[in-house]
Amino acid sequence: TWYIDVFAKGKIIPWGATTTKVVCPCSFTDVMSEQLAKQLDDESHSFPDFSNVSAALDAGEERETDSDLMLAQMLQMQFDKEFDTQLRTEERKFNGDSKLSISFENYRMVHPYEASGSSEDEVDWQDSCDDPYKADKPTITPRRGFTGKGKNITTKHDEVVCGRKNTARMDNFAPEINVGDGLGMDLKLSNQVYNSLKQHCYSEQRRSARLHEKKEHSTAEQAVDPRTRLLMYKMVNAGILENINGCISTGKESVVFHANGGSMENNAVPDECVLKVFKTTLNEFKNRDKYIKDDYRFIDRFSKLNPRTIIRLWAEKEMHNLARMKKAGIPCPEVVVLKKHILVMSFIGKDHVPAPKLKEAMLGSEDMKRAYYQVVHMMQQLYQECNLVHADLSEYNMLWHEGKVWLIDVSQSIEPNHPHSHEFLFRDCRNVATFFQKGGVSEAMNMYELFNVVSGLQLSGDSEAEFLAQIEALEKMNEDHVQRRGKKMYNFSDGGPPLLHDDD
Repeated sequence: TWYIDVFAKGKIIPWGATTTKVVCPCSFTDVMSEQLAKQLDDESHSFPDFSNVSAALDAGEERETDSDLMLAQMLQMQFDKEFDTQLRTEERKFNGDSKLSISFENYRMVHPYEASGSSEDEVDWQDSCDDPYKADKPTITPRRGFTGKGKNITTKHDEVVCGRKNTARMDNFAPEINVGDGLGMDLKLSNQVYNSLKQHCYSEQRRSARLHEKKEHSTAEQAVDPRTRLLMYKMVNAGILENINGCISTGKESVVFHANGGSMENNAVPDECVLKVFKTTLNEFKNRDKYIKDDYRFIDRFSKLNPRTIIRLWAEKEMHNLARMKKAGIPCPEVVVLKKHILVMSFIGKDHVPAPKLKEAMLGSEDMKRAYYQVVHMMQQLYQECNLVHADLSEYNMLWHEGKVWLIDVSQSIEPNHPHSHEFLFRDCRNVATFFQKGGVSEAMNMYELFNVVSGLQLSGDSEAEFLAQIEALEKMNEDHVQRRGKKMYNFSDGGPPLLHDDD
């Protein structure tokens, strides 16, 4: 009907204003005149071609549409463009996330305006003419899925085509995975390599999530978890500590912080203190249960199913061991207070500078000899008076301060009635004898003599295997005797600093 309106009234623009052109009536003679025929011929040659219509439509210019042909071409272009857009939408909806996709390209109304690169909808990289990963002259796979004939046939499963697609798919990996910059390079990844990289990417994402969760609930080097940080803040707010300065030492089982002391009602607080924070991760403690599960002081409270309880037992055990050593006069840190798995002790050092370990201290021959006799005397006191075996004594757990040796790190120390106490004592004697013999102390005893001097036993053996066999036989007798009695062989009561109880 719009053709009738055009011839009757002039021109109609569906998306704009309507203009009318009045046609004046004329006689048959005027119609048959040569002048009117020439005028009609000039108007027919003035119609624009198809490419001008397309350019005008894409550019959005206002063009004269007096011609019926021009109007019809513009309407057809708009219809084809809307049809192609709707067809592309239906294609995406039909394929969805399926690995096998069906193309509707054969049904598209392809027109020159699509070659300009302007499109209302974004397309995948496979449909883009600006693929940065393709080669200079790539092999284009046709819509039917293969190209060529006979032996020269190339399918969409071609190694080169799949390799380029796999290279482009690496951009979909997680942002924290660095895949590099392959722009301008003809990179091809095989399916095996791409699948391995994708699996590695997923594994790294899961591992990162686990580490983040683990870090939130456990202590790490030079860091504490939120619960431990809250306990430290409470000590500062209570006035026990003025401030916490920073980490001075890290180990497998604990992190040590330096702090300035405050005040307490019953106990005096040193000017410089250390906070020994036992790590709440048990990776390093899984093979160290033997130090505490067979200790008769804590055997009733030991629970292998509660990790935080074990950590608190370690801190409490070191507090009691230090109290015994302080009562016997052995140089060691003085315990200020214990709160869960945080042990506050006096600082061995001066002006924020910790005392050096015996391994790192530069001692002369006289100082080394004096340190040796002091260590032997402290081992005898520890075994005979304190009823303890250090169980981890070495040059790394002894400090040199104010001209004498100080013992630290006694959380793993055990009593002589422990089933493995003499094995640990022999190991301590071997470490001490080896260090001082290498340090040039000619008076240093060997490990067998030192063991007999400290323990008061008279064991003999030509080799370490024979000596250890006698120690194991002695421990077996000791264990049977303790089990028959049903109680501890020794009764050593020690006082200790207060324990801060917290319901958190």
